[in-house]
Amino acid sequence: MTEPPLLELKDITKRFPGVVANDGVDFDLRKGEVHALLGENGAGKSTLMNILYGLYHPDEGEIRLRGEPVRIDSPHAAIDAGIGMVHQHFMLIPVMSVAENIVLAMEPRTGPFLDHGKANERVKEISERFGLAVRPEAMIESISVGMQQRVEILKALYRGAEILILDEPTAVLTPQEALELFEIIRSLQAEGKSIIFITHKLGEVLEIADRITVLRRGKTIETVPREGATEEGLARLMVGREVLLQVEKKPAEPGEPLLTVEDLRVYDERGLEAVRGLSLEVRSGEIVGIAGVDGNGQTELVEAITGLRHIDSGRVVAAGTDITDKSARGSLEAGVGHIPEDRHRRGLVLDFTLAENMALKDYCEEPDSKWGWLFPKRIIARAAKLLEEFDVRGGGPQTPAASLSGGNQQKVVVAREVSRDPRILVAAQPTRGLDVGAIEFVHRRLVAERDEGRAILLISFELDEILSLSDRILVMYEGRVVGEYPPTVSEDELGIAMLGGRREAAA
Repeated sequence: MTEPPLLELKDITKRFPGVVANDGVDFDLRKGEVHALLGENGAGKSTLMNILYGLYHPDEGEIRLRGEPVRIDSPHAAIDAGIGMVHQHFMLIPVMSVAENIVLAMEPRTGPFLDHGKANERVKEISERFGLAVRPEAMIESISVGMQQRVEILKALYRGAEILILDEPTAVLTPQEALELFEIIRSLQAEGKSIIFITHKLGEVLEIADRITVLRRGKTIETVPREGATEEGLARLMVGREVLLQVEKKPAEPGEPLLTVEDLRVYDERGLEAVRGLSLEVRSGEIVGIAGVDGNGQTELVEAITGLRHIDSGRVVAAGTDITDKSARGSLEAGVGHIPEDRHRRGLVLDFTLAENMALKDYCEEPDSKWGWLFPKRIIARAAKLLEEFDVRGGGPQTPAASLSGGNQQKVVVAREVSRDPRILVAAQPTRGLDVGAIEFVHRRLVAERDEGRAILLISFELDEILSLSDRILVMYEGRVVGEYPPTVSEDELGIAMLGGRREAAA
C-alpha cells in the first residue's frame, strides 16, 4: 500500500486585484522526496509556496500535514509545523556572523547575553551532520552567494524543518555552485528531509526531482515522474504549445561596424583595473557574444559602453559618434540601447507603473511630451500596445512594476529597449530568471533585431545561450579578450579559454 503524503495542498485558490494567482491548485509531497514545482514566470509557483509558508492566506482550499488539516497563518506557524523556506532573495543580516544569523531568535544564552561559543558549536554540529560546511564566525557580507544559501538552509534545519521549500534556488548561483547545491539536496534526502524545489529550468528538474508538478496560469496542469520526462514534453506542459529549445536563425549578413571599442581601460569600485586594454568591434546585422566567468570585467565593460561608468583611457564609438566621455543620456542619443543585467537596479523603477517605466527614456520627446508638457494618455496607449506585443502578463499600463513576476519585469525592459529602435543593442544577461517560453521569445526578438541590421553585443554566463545566438564569440578573462571563436566551437574549448587558456581559434 502506498504511504500517504506527508503534505497535501487541496484546491488552493488565491486572488489578488485583477489576478487569480492560484486557481484550485492541488499539490502533495511525500516523505524523503524532491518534488519540483515547475512553471512559467507568473504561473503561481511562489504564491502557492508563500501560502504554505504562511505569508499569504488562501481564499479557498486547505492544507493537510500528515493527514490532518492545519492552519498556517504566519511563518512562525510554518516553522512550528516543521516547514522552512529559502527565498530567492536571501533574508540574512550582512553585518552579523554566520552563526548569529542561524541562531537568531533561538539563541543559546548565558544570562541575558548570546553565548557565542555555544552558538558556533551548535552551528558546527548541524553543518557537519548535513554536510553543509560553513565557517560559523565568518561575516555574511564577506562570504559567497553559494555560501549564503547554505546559511539559509542551515537556518531552516536549525529550527527543525522536515519540509524545505527552495524558491528558485539556482537563480543566483554559478554552475559550479548549482552542482554543489544538488549534492546538498541529495544529502538532505538521505536524512529523510522532504524538499519542494521551485524552478523554471527544465534541466535542473530532470537532474534533481523525483516528481514534477507543472503549473500554468495558476492551474495545476499535470504531475509526472522524472522517469520518462523530457525537456520538450515539460516545456509543452508549461507553455501550452510546442517550444523551440534551439534558436532558429539564418546566417548573419554583417555590414558596417556600428560599435567600436579601442584599447579600453576601466576601473571597478575598489580602484582595481577591471577592463585592461580591451578592443572589439560589432557590425550591423550580427550578434557578438561575450563569454566568460562572472567577475572578469563584463559588468564594467557594459557600463563603460552605456555611459554608466567612467572610462580611464581608450575610446568607444557608436554609429560614428565618439561616446567615450558621454553620459548615459549621450549614449542613448547616439543610438545605444541597453538591457541591463540587474533589472531592479538599472532597468526599472519598481514603484512606477509599467507605462511610466516604458517612457523612462523618451518622456522628454514627442509624442510623449511637447513644450515641457507630458501626455499621459499617449504614454498609456503606447505601453498597452507594447505589453500586448511582448506578452507581458500580470497587469496593465497602470500596474506598478513591483507587482509583476521577475520574468514579466524583464519583458518590460526588453520591450522598452527594443521599441526605441536603437542602432546598437547591448544585452547583458537578457534572459536571466526567465522561463523557457520567455527565453524563446527574447531569443527570437534578438535574432529579429539582428536581421533588421542592428549591432547586438550579447553578454551572458549561459554558454548554451552564447553558442546558439552568437555569430561570433569573444571570451573575456581578467578584463581582456583572450580568444575569438565561431559559433561552432565546442563548450570544452570555450571553457578552457574562460579559465585563462590562451588557445585562440580563427573566427
